[in-house]
Parts: sequence; C-alpha cells; structure tokens
Amino acid sequence: MTTPLDPPPAPSDFIRDIVARDLQAGTYERSRTRFPPEPNGYLHIGHAKSICLNFGIAREFGGVCNLRMDDTNPTKEDVEYVDSITEDVRWLIDGWADQTMGLKPAGRTPEPSEHEGRRDFYLPAVTGASALNLEPLYASDYFDQLHEYATRLVETGQAYVDDLSPEETDSYRQEGKNSPFRERSVEENLDLFRRMRAGEFPDGARTLRAKIDMQAPNVWLRDPVIYRIRHATHHHTGAKWCIYPMYDFAHCLSDYIEGITHSVCTLEFEVHRPLYDWILKALNLPRALPHQFEFARLNLNYTVMSKRKLMQLVNEGLVNGWDDPRMPTISGLRRRGVTASALRAFAYHIGITKYDGMTDVSVLEHVIREELNRTALRRLAVLRPIKVIITNFPEGKVEECQAINLPEHPEAGVRNLPFTRELYIEHDDFMEDAPPKFFRLRPGGEVRLKYAFIIKCEGIVKDANGAILELHCTADLGSKTGGPTASRKIKGTIHWVSAPHAIDAEVRLYDRLFTVPEPDADGNFKQHLNPHSLEVVTAKCEPSLREADPKSRYQFERLAYFALDKESTPEKLVFNRTITLKDAWAKEVKKG
Repeated sequence: MTTPLDPPPAPSDFIRDIVARDLQAGTYERSRTRFPPEPNGYLHIGHAKSICLNFGIAREFGGVCNLRMDDTNPTKEDVEYVDSITEDVRWLIDGWADQTMGLKPAGRTPEPSEHEGRRDFYLPAVTGASALNLEPLYASDYFDQLHEYATRLVETGQAYVDDLSPEETDSYRQEGKNSPFRERSVEENLDLFRRMRAGEFPDGARTLRAKIDMQAPNVWLRDPVIYRIRHATHHHTGAKWCIYPMYDFAHCLSDYIEGITHSVCTLEFEVHRPLYDWILKALNLPRALPHQFEFARLNLNYTVMSKRKLMQLVNEGLVNGWDDPRMPTISGLRRRGVTASALRAFAYHIGITKYDGMTDVSVLEHVIREELNRTALRRLAVLRPIKVIITNFPEGKVEECQAINLPEHPEAGVRNLPFTRELYIEHDDFMEDAPPKFFRLRPGGEVRLKYAFIIKCEGIVKDANGAILELHCTADLGSKTGGPTASRKIKGTIHWVSAPHAIDAEVRLYDRLFTVPEPDADGNFKQHLNPHSLEVVTAKCEPSLREADPKSRYQFERLAYFALDKESTPEKLVFNRTITLKDAWAKEVKKG
C-alpha cells in the first residue's frame, strides 16, 4: 500500500536558519520550542502552521517541543478546549514518529531553583534524538512561581498596585500620563498585593502594573498590567487563586521556566517583544533567556479564522459545532477526511515568512487532492440514482466484474463487483435531449459501464408526470475485459452499482462555507455564508463499502473523495465529501 504524502525532511526558512545558527554557535546546547495555545476555543488551520513549525524544529534539529496551555484567563477557558487541543495536536503530530525521532510524554524533572534552593521550575525529561511532548503542560502550573516573580518586581520598585479602573488605565496609557498611584512605597505595594492575593478586593478594584515608562513610544511598555483580580474558578487550579497573571507576564516567564530557547510567535506579537524582554531582564534571572521570533500567520481565503467569529458560527447554530466539516478547525478538517500528513505537507508548502499575505484555499485543496489521489481506495457509488434494466441479461444471474483498488498501485489488488440485470447509474449520466458532445448515455446511444459491459439505451419508462422511472438498455455481453468485443472504442465511461446488492448511505456533500474570497472584508461575514455548503443525499453504494474503515479514505469514482463520518454506524453509513476531484470553483471564478 502506498504511503501518505509528507513534507521533505528538511525545509528551510528564516526561523530554522536562526535555530541552526544558534546551535552551531553553541548559544544553546539544544533547541527548545513550544506550541502555547490559550484553551478558549478549538484550534484551526492557522494553528496547524504554528504546530508544524514548532514541533518541526524539534524534529529536525533533535530538540524539544512542548505543548503548553497558556491558561491565564479562567472566565474564557474550559477543559473542553484543553481536551480538543490535545487531541488535535496529537493527531497532527503523531504521524511524525519514526526510528530516529520518537514522541515522548512530558516528564517533569524538577531542578534546583536559583532562589534559596527551591525546586520551582521544570524542564521536560527527554531522551533520544528529539522529544515532541504531547502531554500538555500548563502555565497555571507555574502560578506560584509567577506570583513570586511579580512580588520580586514589587520589592525592587519595578511594579506597583494601581487603583485606576480599566477604562482609566487605558485612557492614561493612551495619553502617556502617570497614574496617581504610581509612586506608592514598596511597603504599601507589597501589602496591597498581598491583600489582592487574599481576596480582599472585588474584581477590577486594583491591578498590579509594571513600572516601565509611560512616555514610551511603544504603548505596550507604558506600565502594562501584569496581574488582575478575577474571582473565578480555574479549569486547572480550581479556586486556589483570585488573582491571575496577564498573558504577557505569564508567557515569557513560562518560556523561561521550561527552558525554551526560541519562542516563536506570529507577527502581531512583534510589538510585545520589548515587554517580553523587559520582564525577563528586570528579574535578573541567572539562566540563559529565551528569545522571541515572529513569523507571518496563515491567512486563508474563503474562510474566517478569528476564534470570536468561529464561536459566533457555532453559538448561533450557523454550523453544526466546532467540528463541523465546513469549519477551518483542525477537528472539522479531520472529520471531513483531510489527513494529518496532507495538513503537514500544506504547512510546509506555504513556508514561513516575515510578511503577511493571503493564501488561496485552492493551494490547500491541491495538496489534499494530491495525497488522496495516491492513497484513497477506489469505490463505486451513485449519489442521485436512476434505475437501468439490462433487458438481455438473465434475471437472477450475478456476474463478477473485477475492479482495481488503486490504479497506480497494482499491489493494492482488485475486488469483485456484482453485475446484475438491474443497476443504478448517476442521474446526470443520462440526458434525453443530449447535445452533440454529450458522451454519456442518451436514447439510442452507447456508453461503457466501468469494469463491465458496453450498454445501449433502447427505451425510457416515465411516470404520469413525465419523470423518468427507469431506462431499458441492452448490453454487449462480449465487451467486458477479455471478451471478443472488449476492444470496441466507446467515448463515454460511467460508473454504476448493482441494484439488488447496493447498500444505502447518507452522503454529506460539503463545500466552501463562504461564497466570497474575503468574507469579512465588509465586516458582515455572516452575510456571505454559502447556502449550498451542505447537501445531503441518500446514495447507492457498492457492497464492499459496508466494511468501510474510518481510517481509510475513498474515491467514489468520477465523483469526489470521501471519508466515513463519526456518526456512521453499521446500520446507517454516513460519508462526508472531503473534496471534489477537480476545482469546480476555478470555473466559477473564470465565469465571473
């Protein structure tokens, strides 16, 4: 059996060049990266690019990569998202395990701290050439240490407790004005911060701010908030805390605690980098510090990838959940039938740059088609059936026809298809008033049934309203492979299934969710939803599909690529269309 398409072992880009340079120079003994999503939604295809970059660096350079939940906001985060993120990352990365690079669980080996002998930071225990740590770490695991770091900033006069409201804080920062509480004494700040921690104050009453420079050109350095009061239960730490670190404070220090060397972020965090560096340097930490590097995020047309907008689609019932196969989420793509190796190949294909741009979704679709063309098992199914009676074929007779499983890979073998007097063909493969270049079935015309005989349409049976009930055809019974007339040249070939042997299946025909390339360009992305993004039909399938495997992908010949849906049962098969055989949207664009 053929193997899935996967990216080359050593892609090249400016981030990997930096890692290679640092390792060669001895700046770091080993590269350590991380993929740090916030568990406030499901991962989407944009995250796949970051996953493949961070875990790819570890894989290629014999380094370490951690999966870490940056869970500092208890009101928006949930264990559902933790579980979905973990499942998505494992699915996307597990296929990278091989003889030289193994997947390791994240063992937490405490090492002596630089502060009074405490054992309060953790580096993953790793062995072998690389460690792709798929057991999640949590920023919330470091809350005690982060609180101590914040206390140290207060002790050194580099942080203060502020009583301004959130609105006043924003206004003062925009104007570059000092807070009236900026010059509180260290003693007063320590007392107030202790009382914040003890839960004495309501949400929003006070914050802890870093004391940097309210006149800084970079607004992120204008005394940013590093702790806020939030009386909320945390999905991982429960009710232990009522103050929580801000993302910018927790992120850089979590990187430090884990020994991250190259903190790879998307470009919107470039303006945050001075704050990232300031926090680390202000604490006078003894070990080598991590450095942040930015790359352009993935922007894909015909979709939206804002978590907020995706959540709107889910909450308003415009899609059927986060894993709806029309969604750009990793779980949606997986359910649709897209393979992990195809997503990895796509991530490598589009590359890593410093410049924002728009990637055409046809690039993703091309990669998916390229893999499925090589790997998808061929099967016959009729989506919109019309019955055909072969009038010169004996009633009750069953003739076996051999069908190829993978045309380019004979080692995949053949299977038997039953051929009988009654068949189903695709409704669109017959036309009563056909134009001259219609090479499928027409009255008096001939067509070859794939893997079987040439048939000729001799008559049409209609109901009282003129709808076609069935076609009456004759077969050239010597035209099957190996027969005396098998070499007859016929322009058209169509697919079919035996009516008595056909099994019913619900087939969900998914298409692009939006009708325009940039659905949110006018701020009304919901107005551009594709009303034809899902059509459900009951198909007639060849009997071998009764044993369809959820792990396999199938090409319904002449139609599209399909995968078994998670809702499928032996009693009711459900298939999702992964992608069409050709890009139908390209024709629409040309027409337009």
